[in-house]
Amino acid sequence: MIYTVTFNPSLDHVVRVEDLQMGETNRSSAEQIYPGGKGINVSVVLHNLGMESVALGFTAGFTGDAIETGARELGCRTDFIRLEKGLSRINVKLKAQEETEINGQGPSIPVEAIDALFEKLERLGQGDVLVLAGSIPNTLPSDIYERILGRMEGKGVLTAVDATGTLLKNVLHYHPFLIKPNKSELGELFGVEITSREEIARYARELQKLGARNVLVSMAGEGAWMLTENGKIFSCAAPKGTVRNSVGAGDSMVAGFLTGYLQTGAYREAFRMGVAAGSASAFSEGLATAEKVHGVLEQVTLI
Repeated sequence: MIYTVTFNPSLDHVVRVEDLQMGETNRSSAEQIYPGGKGINVSVVLHNLGMESVALGFTAGFTGDAIETGARELGCRTDFIRLEKGLSRINVKLKAQEETEINGQGPSIPVEAIDALFEKLERLGQGDVLVLAGSIPNTLPSDIYERILGRMEGKGVLTAVDATGTLLKNVLHYHPFLIKPNKSELGELFGVEITSREEIARYARELQKLGARNVLVSMAGEGAWMLTENGKIFSCAAPKGTVRNSVGAGDSMVAGFLTGYLQTGAYREAFRMGVAAGSASAFSEGLATAEKVHGVLEQVTLI
């Protein structure tokens, strides 16, 4: 079974305004409300691609109820821990002349809730997959990713980590199966600006030296690049299409990669499916459907 963890899920309120006037009353031209959070996004795309998963995390209040209901309506199995106090956050994504986001804080997460999450994760074993994605709220211990991966060590669980900075770097000694920085995040890990695929290769190898097994690097309009645990490199140009949505493309890439790998056992096909899923979400108003992913997959040619 695949499990995803979203520590601070949200209700994402996407508001479109044709001509935003600051300081004035504006009317929206379109709105959408859907459950958000990187782990939930991964679970939704996994479902769309025919893969079953369980979405874990914390929810609170009426917004938490809406998140769980919305996730189930999108086909996710959920096993969230309900918090007695607070409200799950609402993130406002304003699409006007420019895209602007206002992200809520979310509820305080007590020690008892963290222990309850650990209890659920203790059930994972050989053949299971665990996805940790995104930042963590300031009410959680800064080493929460490390503590979770430490508990998975030696259990035969494949772990995928999509995080940034020290949150990612500090878990590499637990040998995560997959990490997925984008190009700028890869540079930030080493305090450099990356300008070429040769530099991507250099720093991806450094991440492998630190413990990562497979390093998948998303490069937006430049395509994608990957270094596998057996030393193979895969690279491709970006599929062609009109970018309509910047939310969830990276999460979709993780879901696509896991789908491709679990279905074929081949890193080549996992890479291609990851690129296709990420691009299909970028070309869609929402998260990618299987039809759109397989349509884009035909364009993914390795270089």
